[in-house]
Amino acid sequence: MPDGTKRIRITQVKSGINRLEDQKRTLVGLGLARLHRTRELEDTPAVRGMIRKVRHLVKVEEVAG
Repeated sequence: MPDGTKRIRITQVKSGINRLEDQKRTLVGLGLARLHRTRELEDTPAVRGMIRKVRHLVKVEEVAG
């Protein structure tokens, strides 16, 4: 990982059950799909767009360093 790259930690806090199919696929695309699973990803516009789509199902934190 190059220096200066921002990272974010995403944790799924609500279930994908009874959600729209594209929201379920977005969770899988983020590396989530089960409750309380956490992933650290690069903070890019594409990832931010995916998070915006499922913002009601996840918790987002910025990672220091």
